[in-house]
Amino acid sequence: MNQSTATSLNLRLASLPMAALLSAQFVSALADNVLFILVLAMIRLSGGNGMIPLVQEFFIFAFILLAPFVGPLADSQPKGRVMMIANAIKLLGAGFILAGGNALVGYAIVGAGAAAYSPAKYGILTQFFDPARLVKANGWLEGSTIAAILLGVVLGGYLADHDLRLALWIAAGLYALAALLNLLIPRLPPERELEHGRAIHFLKAFVGDVRTLFKLPNARFSLLGTGMFWASGATLRLLLFAWVPVALLINDTQTPANLMGVVSIGIVLGAALAGLMVKFENINRSLVGGLLLGPLIMALAFQEHFTISAILLGIVGLAGGFFAIPLNALLQETGHETIGAGRALAVQNFTENIFILSMVGVYYAIERFELDAQQLAALFGGIMLLGMAWLAVNRIRFSGGRRN
Repeated sequence: MNQSTATSLNLRLASLPMAALLSAQFVSALADNVLFILVLAMIRLSGGNGMIPLVQEFFIFAFILLAPFVGPLADSQPKGRVMMIANAIKLLGAGFILAGGNALVGYAIVGAGAAAYSPAKYGILTQFFDPARLVKANGWLEGSTIAAILLGVVLGGYLADHDLRLALWIAAGLYALAALLNLLIPRLPPERELEHGRAIHFLKAFVGDVRTLFKLPNARFSLLGTGMFWASGATLRLLLFAWVPVALLINDTQTPANLMGVVSIGIVLGAALAGLMVKFENINRSLVGGLLLGPLIMALAFQEHFTISAILLGIVGLAGGFFAIPLNALLQETGHETIGAGRALAVQNFTENIFILSMVGVYYAIERFELDAQQLAALFGGIMLLGMAWLAVNRIRFSGGRRN
């Protein structure tokens, strides 16, 4: 069998499982983003605007706490089963909120499900595709996720302004559907056996994984870069809900949700552009997108026109997609060749969420100084510019000054 025939067979065999994975991922991510908007709306309606930054903090805490365990779990079990259980945990969180439980606690339960889901959904790709097709497969999965974010924030904004109770039922139903779709994923053999032992053994192994990846220049670049990007995205999502009423004088939930959707569209376009212009051998080109994020957010800060604001946010998304998507592929390739896909992605989730926790914490702390939302946005953009400049200088220095 020649190489082209083998590749074609590989793709045909992977097509149906991949379709099941993409469908389940789309529905699960759709529910995540609908529920995120609903929880924000519930907090705003209760008069707790000062609690809005805590929404993201409650969600990501589980990613940090569970990081040493979810990677080995994903690699030691059929990954479709892990994803089904994770969606069941998300359903439990949505049900808790529906039953009248605290929205932040319910969203934290959803975060625990998401923490278990992430290493499995990306790690399974290494079992579907050979390394030559892995980057493209990651692009499909990223595209499904971003499409779900786009639809989820718009749908969540619409539902939140019309019927919150119905919206919560819809979110719960989506989680149930995602769990059922996971059943269509074939039962694949585990990548590695789970080493039995006390929690301290998993913690020691995880610390070793972190050290291994941070010693590898490409993995370190990817971890720091994607950490900064997703931290900026999480903070921007919260900031828009405070910024829109002040800058654009619009007080509904739909408008900031729609603007978040514009950012998602930009990320899709940026990812496509990166696919044409950025390869592993010229990965430093992605830094251009990262360096543009801070100035674009600073330009947005004092903007008062909706159309111009939407255009700027679209460009923010485009720059972010051009920057982050190649770095995701770079880490997945490096992880697959070293410590294992699931474990590498657990380290990535841990790093990204440490960045998110820190950035949102800084945002929450700065809010105490009673700056208005426009001043907060300008300061946030300045912090992003400094962070990306530091990353670029260190990366180019490592590359010996070659801007490739």
